[in-house]
Amino acid sequence: MPSVSTGHALDLEKFLKSLKGQPLEASVNSLISLLKRRQIKGSEPCAVATAHILLQVVARSKWHDVDSLLINVSRTGRKLVDAQPNELVIGNIVRRVLGLIRDEASEDRGDTADESASDAPTPTDIVPPTSISQQWSSKRFDSANSVAPPARPPIVSSYSSINPPKSLFHLLSTSPPADGDVSPFRNSGSSTPTWRGNSGQIHALRSEVIDGIEEIKDEISQVDDQIAASAEVQIHPGDLVLVHQPSTTVERFILRAAQKRKFTVLIAMAPPRRHSAETQQHTTFRKKLSAAGITVVNVMNGGLMAYMSRVNKVIIGARAIVATGGVVADAGSAAIARAAKEQGAAVVVLSGVYKLSPESPFDESSLIEWGDSSTFVSFADGPLVCGAEIRTALTELIQPELVDTYITNLGTHSRDHLSSLISDHYKREDADFHIWEGALP
Repeated sequence: MPSVSTGHALDLEKFLKSLKGQPLEASVNSLISLLKRRQIKGSEPCAVATAHILLQVVARSKWHDVDSLLINVSRTGRKLVDAQPNELVIGNIVRRVLGLIRDEASEDRGDTADESASDAPTPTDIVPPTSISQQWSSKRFDSANSVAPPARPPIVSSYSSINPPKSLFHLLSTSPPADGDVSPFRNSGSSTPTWRGNSGQIHALRSEVIDGIEEIKDEISQVDDQIAASAEVQIHPGDLVLVHQPSTTVERFILRAAQKRKFTVLIAMAPPRRHSAETQQHTTFRKKLSAAGITVVNVMNGGLMAYMSRVNKVIIGARAIVATGGVVADAGSAAIARAAKEQGAAVVVLSGVYKLSPESPFDESSLIEWGDSSTFVSFADGPLVCGAEIRTALTELIQPELVDTYITNLGTHSRDHLSSLISDHYKREDADFHIWEGALP
């Protein structure tokens, strides 16, 4: 029986191949349909599909300035988020691309302004400095004092960056923006001014943004190997390590440590489901560990407390991490983390940076994904359970106080360090892109 992950990988491969032979709008609708039907699911497949479709939006959609490109990307991102709101990585990739566009546009404006301002005749053009560094500093100084008009007028698209009026008369007399200037980022503190470049500048910006998205795709593909590099530091000889429903990231982490360490692995498994395809994946994992000389013990979730007092570390793979440090993981992980906290065992969460979300939902239940109850109860048992409501949770939220260490592709972090990671990878004006998008006509 083929594994679930393999099936979703095939659906992802078919979608990626179809991008070259159909229009952009059809590709977007195809991905939305795949996400709604859960034919593409999981953090990595959803992140890869989102990055590919946004690359198509940048390369093939019509736009003439930065604002129109930002609107195109945010509109597509809003549709993808609405199609599958439980996959937080979709919004994360959209925010990364929006921030990339702002950075590339800002660098392009800065470089062009410096070149145009430095064309004015100055004493440094007649008497060159003695070194390249002095020549660069002299041009910067002279361009700042030049009276020549800049190549582009400084236009500000964010109202929050303009000095506020000081009288009630000015507040009442301020005219609203024109319909053509409506932007979802107008009140979000955006630091990206509006500019309309020529065809050469637009082509250069398009190429730079596409290169940046390719780097994001490369980052996603290298996450598991980079996280596994920390395995030898975290797992010591003789440790008793507990893993729950091991994902691909957790498997590579454990197998990397098994190359130079001898320890025991407890695999916590959920109750068997009907038509489950996870058994073959776990069997393959156990064979690899046994071949490396690692002792493997299978434990059902109901009997974990008998072993928890001897467990040294609990390794959990995250589907997503919210801004508060809470971890969205497979159902059953929260109970294991709580038991480990009571027994003094360290809880280590493995996650790529692209899974770290700036969102912090007020309703934590909105992060839980519910599955098909028929995997536990057959329709043939209807007369026995006709008066019962059976709900099957696929994911749940681990509270941040239950997690000791977060390991990402950038290293090991504490909960207090997550905020700096968020600020490094996301811009504040893009945090609520899906809300601002709703204000567009």
